[in-house]
Amino acid sequence: MAHHNPSDDDLKKLLTDARVIAVVGASSNPERPSYGIMQKLLAAGYHVVPVNPRETAVLGQKAYPSLADVPEQIDIVDVFRRAEETPPLADEAVAVRAKTLWLQSGISNEETAARAEAGGIAVVMNACIGVMHARLGVAKRG
Repeated sequence: MAHHNPSDDDLKKLLTDARVIAVVGASSNPERPSYGIMQKLLAAGYHVVPVNPRETAVLGQKAYPSLADVPEQIDIVDVFRRAEETPPLADEAVAVRAKTLWLQSGISNEETAARAEAGGIAVVMNACIGVMHARLGVAKRG
């Protein structure tokens, strides 16, 4: 059965309730989409944790090599990776008890969605978290 993203109401609740967002594939290169999204999420008041084994920090936030290395509870795992690289990330998100696995615009993988949903995690695919945050009118945190 094909995955369907949560309703707008459910997405707004996910974004409103979230405090910690891990950005997998975060880059310190200002030309990368992940950099711009991290800026938007930080400006919106989220605690954003970059996850990338090739980075030590992004936008002043300490980077971690994997989700398992993040020392706090993650609400949303926001993924900037190729679709074929995402199934193991679903397993990692389940293992760290994240609440939502969010695959950015252009990223969709039914196996990934099935693995995450089987682990009790909400899944959003092929949607930009920054665009959805603005479109749904989610209030700024803090």
